Amino acid sequence: MEGPVSLDDLLRFITKKGASDLHLKPGRPPLLRLQGRLMPIKSVPLKPQEVEEMVLPLLSETQRKKFDERQSIDLGYGLAGVARFRCNLFQQRGSIAAVFRRVPFEIKNYEDLNLPDVVSSFAHLPAGLVLVTGPTGSGKSTTLAALIQDIARSHPIHIVTIEDPIEFLFTDHMATVSQREVGTDTPSFREALRNTMRQDPDVIMVGEMRDPETISTVITAAETGHLVFSTLHTNSASQTIDRIIDAFPPDQQDQVRSQLSQVLRAVVSMQLIPRADNSGLAPAIEVLVNSPKISKQIEKRQIKEIHDEIATSVSYYRMQTMNQSLIALIANGIVSYETAMEKSLDPEDLSLQLRKLFPKIEDAQREGAMSPSPADFAQITELMEIKHLYEEQEERWKTRLGEKEELIAQLEGELANLRQDSSSATVATGELRNQAEAMRAEKERLLQEHNARIEKLNDRIRELNQQLLSQGKTPAEKPASGFFKR
Repeated sequence: MEGPVSLDDLLRFITKKGASDLHLKPGRPPLLRLQGRLMPIKSVPLKPQEVEEMVLPLLSETQRKKFDERQSIDLGYGLAGVARFRCNLFQQRGSIAAVFRRVPFEIKNYEDLNLPDVVSSFAHLPAGLVLVTGPTGSGKSTTLAALIQDIARSHPIHIVTIEDPIEFLFTDHMATVSQREVGTDTPSFREALRNTMRQDPDVIMVGEMRDPETISTVITAAETGHLVFSTLHTNSASQTIDRIIDAFPPDQQDQVRSQLSQVLRAVVSMQLIPRADNSGLAPAIEVLVNSPKISKQIEKRQIKEIHDEIATSVSYYRMQTMNQSLIALIANGIVSYETAMEKSLDPEDLSLQLRKLFPKIEDAQREGAMSPSPADFAQITELMEIKHLYEEQEERWKTRLGEKEELIAQLEGELANLRQDSSSATVATGELRNQAEAMRAEKERLLQEHNARIEKLNDRIRELNQQLLSQGKTPAEKPASGFFKR
């Protein structure tokens, strides 16, 4: 592009090229981001005045005042028949610069975005909090738009979105959709959320959780029976949970942790990876589903253990770590080994997992080949040997499993016998205790009777003694006779 160009011309050009962003900065030609890389347009460098003449007319009087106060502002801009654009104007080195993010009019579905099947299930949750996270330009807004569109087409409900600025435009289907823009329709996310509770919403989409007040209100909305979607700039599920909790003062963190463990339903962490064939970008996606075990880990501050739980819950809950997603992309030939290693948050773990699944993958990389020759029969023989080893291993595991089950059954039988013996002993002990109580009572009764009889005998003896004393003589006395009589 040569000669002076208008902003609309530049936006049409990047849309035609399929670029995601346009950067305008004084002293450089316009830059476009294509397949994740910034490239200059063949044009003369922009002057500060030219940038100002392009972007300042986009601002309303209120927005201009806000820009003058804060030196930065977000806004939406639509170009009829082309696309919508999310724009950020900002000051840098005393001059104005701008970045425009292209937002297509057409909202893509899950298949077009290559999202895991489990993501589509989040659109049908009755309530709770679903977070989509990742760095700038990772596809968070596009994924949220796919979820909101799915809900709008399949549920007769009220959806309220709060965005800064509005990006995708939703149309009413079965659902009715109300879209509110911060700065135009509402002063802030927090104020919009408070008002939303009085607007009879069923689903709420918050563009970004930027501060503790917004986070707190979002959690409260999820607690009160709403399905809430939002985004954060974090790279993983565990980092997302830490970020939310750390946003609050220490004396509130236990309460927030308890609330989050109950209302969180899922975290989708994303990044876009260049495809191996240079045809565009592919999403690598970590998925957390709040299972009972993860809920307990959040509540008990066991955040570091969440990653391992995600890795081992692939089959049942359809979770996956970022490295597992990268492995799937490599195995399907979507991204290259080198790119995956570069983009992995834990390349050592990725290398270890790949070597377990594909023992010669790193040797193949060093030799410049990923797969064996299709004419090499030795590879088939090797695969047959591996299959045989797997079958032998499976048989051994089945045998060991059978032995374990027999042992478990034996132990359960012994435990049942012990419980029965214990129950019998308890009954016998009770009977002996009852007999002892009866004997003790009988002994007490006999003792009382014995004491009563002794008391009666003593009374009789005292009575006889009294009678003798009253007669004035004892039984041994006899009348006088003979000489002594005179």
